[in-house]
Amino acid sequence: MDKAKTGELAGRTAVVTGGASGIGRACARRLAEAGAHVIVVDISAERAEEAAREAGGEFVVADLSDPDVVDTLRLGADIVINNAGLQHVAPVHEFPPEEFARILRLMVETPFRLVRRLLPGMYDQGWGRIVNVSSVHGLVASPYKVAYVTAKHAIEGMSKVVALEGAEHGVTSNCVNPSYVRTPLVENQITAQAEAHGLTEAEVIEQVMLEPAAIKRLLEPAEVADVVAYLCSDHASFITGTSVPIDGGWTAH
Repeated sequence: MDKAKTGELAGRTAVVTGGASGIGRACARRLAEAGAHVIVVDISAERAEEAAREAGGEFVVADLSDPDVVDTLRLGADIVINNAGLQHVAPVHEFPPEEFARILRLMVETPFRLVRRLLPGMYDQGWGRIVNVSSVHGLVASPYKVAYVTAKHAIEGMSKVVALEGAEHGVTSNCVNPSYVRTPLVENQITAQAEAHGLTEAEVIEQVMLEPAAIKRLLEPAEVADVVAYLCSDHASFITGTSVPIDGGWTAH
């Protein structure tokens, strides 16, 4: 990609956590297309390097499930996309406490640490954009996902507080709330569910995973990235403290 960036985000620097694949990689690519210099932060060195090369940016390898790592990173940015996450499925009474704690560290404490560190620079220049990749599960719950649902609800609250504090400094803070997105992780889940229930993969999507949604298809990562890029633009300067469902009508009930 040409390093002489043009576009509405030219001169901006965006940190994208979990930026090596899926939604994060799509966001890195889309923000680069809008002119931002992108820093991909991910635990996978090889994939992070590929994503950074694709975006014409740079990469940082870090295990963000240890929030202390944030303070060791040499980062400066006026756009933050908190996207890194993981999933563990089990009923509450069988859910491993250490896994619950790990998910909350990665998906709540690390975003807090990152935002806390970068806000002063945003305040100094009077401009900043924070987009937290939440989920439809930041708005509603599903069984067997107690840590994920808890973490996503928590990031919604954090995002609103940052929005209220950042408004006078030109900083916006929002969440995007996708339903199931076509990523390798989700596609593997579809295959496993199909085998377990004796259904076709299309039936799993329509009857199991997206049963609550009106639109029965998976989201594409690029569709989420387009909404993220819009929230980072000056067109969205009056949008803050909110959550944008990209859920095919899941939360319309």
